Order: sequence, then C-alpha cells, then structure tokens
Amino acid sequence: MAKAKNDGVKVVAQNRKARHDYFIEQTYEAGIALVGTEVKSIRQGKVNLRDSYIAIKNGEAILQGMHVTPYEQGNRFNHDPMRNRVLLLHKREINRLEVAASREGMTLIPLDLYLKKGLVKVTVAIAKGKKLYDKRDSEAQRDAKRQMDRALRNRG
Repeated sequence: MAKAKNDGVKVVAQNRKARHDYFIEQTYEAGIALVGTEVKSIRQGKVNLRDSYIAIKNGEAILQGMHVTPYEQGNRFNHDPMRNRVLLLHKREINRLEVAASREGMTLIPLDLYLKKGLVKVTVAIAKGKKLYDKRDSEAQRDAKRQMDRALRNRG
C-alpha cells in the first residue's frame, strides 16, 4: 500500500508505467488543491496515477486523469473521482513547464504522490516519450544488471 521513508515522507502512489514509457528530463515538487474527502482517501492510499497527465491552461497547471476513490464515510460531501485538480506551483515554474511541454515530443506527467509534513505533494516530471526500441534497450540493460548482481552475489 504505502511505503514510509525516514525523512517524514510517505509515498502513497507511484506511476510506475511512466518510468517505463518515458525518459525523465527534470522533476518539480508541487502541492495539489484537494477537498477534505480526497485527502482522507489519499491518506488511505486509494489513488491511481496510471493514465494521468498535466496540462497548462490559463496560467494554471492542471492534473487530469488522476482517480481518487470516494471516501467511504464521506456521504454527500464526496467528490467526483476523476475531476481535474489544480497544482500549486510558482508562476515561473508554470512558465518553465509550459515552455518545456511545447517542445516536440515532451510531455508533463506525475511520477508519484506523497505526504510530506502532513501535506499532499506530487512530483511533476518533464518527460520525453520512449520509442519501442528504447523500451527494449532499457529492459535489456536492466536484465543484464540483474544477472551481474546475481552472479556477484552467488560468488561472494
């Protein structure tokens, strides 16, 4: 479910598919505007980042496609699970992201969602899509590294 680190950061959800499908160029930490029941649901780890992405509209960074399961005790105060959520970034960071996303082949994706000092944060990545041969190459490198580690472990 959720993995805790020793520096007060608790990772709630990761977008593992993003690291497989994209080259990560640069990352930013952003806050996220949520309603109360969303925060409670996220604390329980009921969130999915799989097909989400970030769009810049009207000078705001908007996280789209993130699914937050409705909170069980939320009754009428619950939220729409797939609603768009505004990311909290400085204006110059939004401008940098907009310029980076406008370059050919670049996109903005969330990598992970975590709790830091009680606040929900998201890691935003400027990423470039991998081609099929790039995916195969990185998988071959990962397998070779795994075999070398296994051989060293068995020898020693």
